[in-house]
Amino acid sequence: MPAASRLRPAVQADGGFLADMVVEAANWRQGGTRPRHQILASDEYSRYVAGWMRPGDEGFVALTEHDEAIGAAWYRVFPRSDPGFGYVGTGVPELIIGVKPMWRARGVGRELLRQLADQARSRGLSRLSLSVERGNYATTLYRSEGFAVTQSGMGRDTMVKRLR
Repeated sequence: MPAASRLRPAVQADGGFLADMVVEAANWRQGGTRPRHQILASDEYSRYVAGWMRPGDEGFVALTEHDEAIGAAWYRVFPRSDPGFGYVGTGVPELIIGVKPMWRARGVGRELLRQLADQARSRGLSRLSLSVERGNYATTLYRSEGFAVTQSGMGRDTMVKRLR
């Protein structure tokens, strides 16, 4: 199967699909799925989609040739008083990415990461951050796209990509 046939900017109406992608990201382990309602009821995860699309939120949705949404990547800026998993500093957006399981390892995530980084760069941003649990195979993708570990925490690492 080819990678996504196209990417489009995320819009306010994509909030439900982005929530689905948060669930996919949280359930990356084989056989370790937690129910959608449990994940989205958690402040740790709901912060990534609550009130989508706030000023400063940007993202892209990957679509198949039949316009089926198969993945998304987006970023949000969090305040120091209410940081996300990958918070590194004021004004540094945190990237969130999710891809449906059958589309993983097919280039969809890479396309989404590259497009979002280009968008952030065009907006004058100098860095993007993300958080990834140790053992997640996506770490290899993030490293290959220029993200480097800047902080290690309990079972997860914060990674940053410099855009300029």
